[in-house]
Amino acid sequence: MAKLQSRTPDGPLADKWSSYKSSQNLVNPANKRKLDVIVVGTGLAGASAAASLAEMGFKVKSFCYQDSPRRAHSIAAQGGINAAKNYQNDGDSIYRLFFDTIKGGDYRSREANVYRLAEVSNQIIDQCVAQGVPFAREYGGTLDNRSFGGALVSRTFYARGQTGQQLLLGAYQSLSRQIKKGNVEMYPRMEMYNLVVVDGIARGIIGRDVITGKLERFSAHAVVLASGGYGNVFFLSTMAMGANASAAWQCYKKGALFGNPCYVQIHPTCIPVHGDAQSKLTLMSESLRNDGRIWVPKNKEDAVKVQKGEMRGKDIPEEDRDYYLERRYPAFGNLVPRDVA
Repeated sequence: MAKLQSRTPDGPLADKWSSYKSSQNLVNPANKRKLDVIVVGTGLAGASAAASLAEMGFKVKSFCYQDSPRRAHSIAAQGGINAAKNYQNDGDSIYRLFFDTIKGGDYRSREANVYRLAEVSNQIIDQCVAQGVPFAREYGGTLDNRSFGGALVSRTFYARGQTGQQLLLGAYQSLSRQIKKGNVEMYPRMEMYNLVVVDGIARGIIGRDVITGKLERFSAHAVVLASGGYGNVFFLSTMAMGANASAAWQCYKKGALFGNPCYVQIHPTCIPVHGDAQSKLTLMSESLRNDGRIWVPKNKEDAVKVQKGEMRGKDIPEEDRDYYLERRYPAFGNLVPRDVA
């Protein structure tokens, strides 16, 4: 029977990764240049990992099936990115971000990893700013925040409705810098066809040129899989049509386990399906809920008239509107978690 090895460090939750970092084996800078790392995928995770590993001194091979790393699906992330900087002085903290993230994941996420994410969230924002990401700013020049669903604090950093695209461009710039310095070899239009496993450890991949179909072997001391999720297992999804999870599937066939395979990304705030020709769902940004108010007619007669086109919503007087989220969930109001509303 296969045994799940999460590789989570021992110790109290708040100290797990900090203790691990202080006691882990280090690699001499001169030896880093002798180690090769393969990174599959060039989205926010893949491009950042490849650029960071190269800056640390490792030799990196980066793969994407698109014609450019800039075309990774991370550009579709619209709303923002959370961090516990507490710029709004509204009581935010690393623990609150950790708890809200665990709750948002239906309590199925690995707590140690989520806590580590909350710990480094502030440094992630600093790194993005250093990479040139044009986050929205207050009039005085400080970074702005907006509210997001499921949280009682304003902790979301954003770049209008293009946060994912701007973050990806920042990561791409860092990746391009390392490519020019010769620390990263970039392989566009190359998909991961198979995983090479030696003595139970991933030591390389078989790549396939998506233009010619030619197969090539690539070896490394470690393989990083950053190829995105598998929401396209459903008939309709907000995922790009090319995000088919083929790389993750190859790892599964070589013995890797899926954690909660039913736990995929889904966006409840989608424009409904409007015809048989619709190939994917159209996402409405979570940021639309930031300062908006949601209501329904109190009277059934008004609702019927609106459905029949005999009345417009704006013609319904204020006293006949039911702001039901504010009524049922007064603490969160319109920012109540979507799975609840």
